[in-house]
Parts: sequence; C-alpha cells; structure tokens
Amino acid sequence: MSKPTSIKTSEEVRNRLRILAHERGTTITELLEELATRELTEAEREQRAVEAARELGIEYTEQVQQVGQDAWAKIRAHQGGAVA
Repeated sequence: MSKPTSIKTSEEVRNRLRILAHERGTTITELLEELATRELTEAEREQRAVEAARELGIEYTEQVQQVGQDAWAKIRAHQGGAVA
C-alpha cells in the first residue's frame, strides 16, 4: 500500500469531490484514485493512437496525428470540455 499524502485545492473543489464521492458511495481518496487511473497520460494516448492506426492499416504520420488531435478537440468542445 502506498504512503498517504495530501493535495491542496480550494474549498469549492473539495466540496465538489465530497459530493461526487458521496453520490458514488465511495471516499474522496477512492474517487481520486479512480479518476487518476481512468485518465490517460499524453504518452498513453499517443501509444493508443499509434496502435489504432496500425489496426486500421494507416501509417501514423504527423498529418494523421494532427487530424486526430483536431477531431478530439472538436468532440471535447461539443461535450463542453476544454479544447486542446
């Protein structure tokens, strides 16, 4: 088991985390662990993109990478998320 630590955040964020955890029947710590393991790092996203291109028989070029990034930015914008 890893050593416990603390994360500084605003009261507003802490309160939101508390509500989200309560609604899911879990703790803030478990909620943060879930979120951290669910989200991919940039390197993991890039690796998955390379693997997906390979499966589709597409050469993963800079142009393909840019088209993919643009597509995801549009998807996030329509979902109300931050545009990369």
